[in-house]
Amino acid sequence: QVQLVESGGGLVQPGGSLRLSCAASGTIFSIESAGWYRQAPGKERELVASIGSIGVTHYADSVKGRFTISRDNVKKTVYLQMNLLKPEDTAVYFCNAAVVRYYGDHPKAYWGQGTQVTVPS
Repeated sequence: QVQLVESGGGLVQPGGSLRLSCAASGTIFSIESAGWYRQAPGKERELVASIGSIGVTHYADSVKGRFTISRDNVKKTVYLQMNLLKPEDTAVYFCNAAVVRYYGDHPKAYWGQGTQVTVPS
């Protein structure tokens, strides 16, 4: 089985920074793409940032220039560095990863349990 565990969320003042981590464990051959999503109360889950197997990144317009996604393939961990945080960044942040569990397997998507980020207005 594969587990994704997020950490690093919390309460931060506007303009502050947080670094989220998503650690994958279990039977893992490789992690293909990975991404961070967020869901604010009463809103749909949205993609914040994604990173491909060779490091190509994509960002939502609302976070470009402020957030940076990265990955450490040895540690099987994906990070989201969030700077210049705004109240509208308040949400539960979820990690998603397409994991290949063994050689020849097809990638399967897994989700973490989420971590709360709160930026008071």
